[in-house]
Amino acid sequence: MVLMGAIIGAHGIKGEVKVKSFAGAPKAIASYGPLSDAKGRAFALSVTGQASPGKNGAGQDVLIARIDGVGDRNAAEALKGVELFVARARLPKIADAEEFYLADLIGLSVFDQHDTALGHVTAVENYGAGDLIAIDGGPKGAFDVAFTKALVPVVDVAGGKLKLDLPDGFFDRPEGEPEDAALN
Repeated sequence: MVLMGAIIGAHGIKGEVKVKSFAGAPKAIASYGPLSDAKGRAFALSVTGQASPGKNGAGQDVLIARIDGVGDRNAAEALKGVELFVARARLPKIADAEEFYLADLIGLSVFDQHDTALGHVTAVENYGAGDLIAIDGGPKGAFDVAFTKALVPVVDVAGGKLKLDLPDGFFDRPEGEPEDAALN
């Protein structure tokens, strides 16, 4: 399942919702057919408008939408925070080898610039400051790397791997930190 958007609030009194779309073209979120939440509930979404962009064009990816079966503000407010997913198979095929869906990175083998195996991608997260790739299963344990061209110069989805260019000392512990820094 690929995260396509999230309901961020109610709009008006007739059951419309505000949806933050993660689709390349925000309004395309409704073209994938019914979306589902993490529990498998289906949501048939129809876009009715776009929220007014804020300062500096922020919020251009926020849409106003109607969901089948949601007819009033209370029902719309109850959906705030629901994440909307689509099955990976329903997304369009990508013709360009240089393009990929972030979900395609999960499971790829990870190597450093010296071809040392570091594990595999377990997740791609975004907490607001950019995408992070979570890596685990290698000799260095679990760690995250910012998904930038400088740190991740090679992404080979077809070959099942990505290559990192990590700065010297990336895995060094800060001075004075014990080797097993378990929190009590």
